[in-house]
Amino acid sequence: MKLHFLGANRQVTGSRYCLETADSKIMIDCGMFQERAFLSRNWEPNSIAPNECDAMLLTHAHLDHCGLIPKLVANGFNAPIFCTRPTVDLAEVIMRDSAKIQEEDAKYKRRRHEREGRKGRYPEKALYNEDDVLQTLPMLSGVPYETLWRVTDSVSVVFHDAGHILGSAMLEVVVTENGKTRRVIFSGDIGQWNKPLIRDPILFDSADHVVMESTYGDRDHEDRGDIETQLCDAINNTIARGGNVVIPTFAVERAQELMYYISRLVHDDRIPDLKVFLDSPMAVDVTDIFRQYRECFDQEAWELIGSNRSPLQFPGLHMARTSSQSKEINNERKPCIIMATSGMCTGGRVKHHLRRNISRPESTILFVGYQAFGTLGRLISDGKPAVRIHGRTYELKAQVARIYGFSGHADRKALMHWIGNLKQPPENIFLTHGEENAAMSLAENIRSEKGWPVSVPEFQEVVNLG
Repeated sequence: MKLHFLGANRQVTGSRYCLETADSKIMIDCGMFQERAFLSRNWEPNSIAPNECDAMLLTHAHLDHCGLIPKLVANGFNAPIFCTRPTVDLAEVIMRDSAKIQEEDAKYKRRRHEREGRKGRYPEKALYNEDDVLQTLPMLSGVPYETLWRVTDSVSVVFHDAGHILGSAMLEVVVTENGKTRRVIFSGDIGQWNKPLIRDPILFDSADHVVMESTYGDRDHEDRGDIETQLCDAINNTIARGGNVVIPTFAVERAQELMYYISRLVHDDRIPDLKVFLDSPMAVDVTDIFRQYRECFDQEAWELIGSNRSPLQFPGLHMARTSSQSKEINNERKPCIIMATSGMCTGGRVKHHLRRNISRPESTILFVGYQAFGTLGRLISDGKPAVRIHGRTYELKAQVARIYGFSGHADRKALMHWIGNLKQPPENIFLTHGEENAAMSLAENIRSEKGWPVSVPEFQEVVNLG
């Protein structure tokens, strides 16, 4: 049994692995690389021939976990993709949106580069298109949580709740070879405990091998007060200046969490009457999917629903699905809240709202999630005096704020709690999905506190699991 590390190694995005047994090759995730330094990997061929793969297991529907599946399909992958039922629906929305954005961006870059008489670093075309997505969708197969599901003759899987986004899962992969059974845990993205809307992550008692995320492996989430108060203060301070609150938003989970908290502020009259725009076709569609899978909600969300205070609907909320609805936001003369994708400002409609607000001292750019190194969001959140958006340079004069505690990822303390629940040391712990310093720091913590074997694989490293 071998494990191929094909992405999110010593960096955050591009989650991809291949578990190779004597008779099968199982892909786990196939995500898009989003950090500027690693974008070229999106164009490189998969080191495992796509037509040799027997199946894929998908932990959840974030772009850095599912975003390159249509490209893999276009290159010859033709096998079932197993994931939870909410993930089937969310992945469709995300992949369709990604294809559309890529084609729009490619068209824009071709025009701009032609005008400027130059070529870009990468091909001026989409990684995949809508037809590739349509070819992918029939391969997606929804699997219930906590059910042993046969993948191949020698491999089965159980999907456990990861508490990260709706439908997110930790994978307990069971491999039987030569009369011997091994359990390999893929953590996916481990969520925080006591988050709104969705259930908490589960814990494991035992595993032979563990592949574990390490996004916040070197730090704990800063305690700057409760999220609701931080959000309330940021909104009220900006409205008092006469500006807009622009929130780069991840369409899955983060947008819905924001709606949850803003709904509470609206119902409790803690912010003035104002318009709140959710400007993202994908986020609007995702919100509809959330409403469809309410059985995945936690008890707190059900109590709000029972009291007729829906966490995903409130006075003043406007959903902007079409481009014309998005452009109409520019005509709004009163201060407002604009939530728009993408969450790291790497593409999508948020860039247009940044162009209109980033040089306005009265406005606020409010970050509510992790900003990977090299992304536009990271440059703004780090306070770079000027940034390029759509080929033009804009001075950063708007207020830049950040809400702490919003992250969908467990912090160092929670990660140690998660791995520490194992009763016996696994044969291997592999740390992925974290910047190198974060992964190395978590590895040292595990070694010093537990004395367990832990490593941080390199990109395209292959490990023999025995």
